[in-house]
Amino acid sequence: MTSISSRRLRKELNEIQAEGCPTGITLLSADNFESWFFSIEILGESLYQGEVFKLMFRFDSNYPISAPAVQFVVDQDSTAPVHPHVYSNGHICASILGNEWSPVLSVSAVCVTLQSMLASCKSKERPVDNDRYVRYAPDNPKKTRFHYDDD
Repeated sequence: MTSISSRRLRKELNEIQAEGCPTGITLLSADNFESWFFSIEILGESLYQGEVFKLMFRFDSNYPISAPAVQFVVDQDSTAPVHPHVYSNGHICASILGNEWSPVLSVSAVCVTLQSMLASCKSKERPVDNDRYVRYAPDNPKKTRFHYDDD
């Protein structure tokens, strides 16, 4: 990993360790600068109130110039939220992770954005193309060209 990427991730990790994560977000592991795991709890009155989900961030050598690959973990212990922008394999269709990514965004900011996305959801449903997408989806969600809607 390039020194710029390593320095940035070290800085973000130091800030998280010194200041803590935003409310409802917990760092589960950050053993290296390739992948980090967080839990994200949806607080307040919402369809997901009290539910906790696990997020995985994967970083490449171009971070923070390029967005991290972010997805909800789906395994025997974790599921992806049922949401119009979250596929059942955990991939997230959110412009902040694609064409609206900015190097000034941090891992914590992405977590808060996803927390807010879930908290503001009006209907628990999968994307209309969930089954087809999941059948053919790449392992890395960054290799998908999502079409972003304004909602």
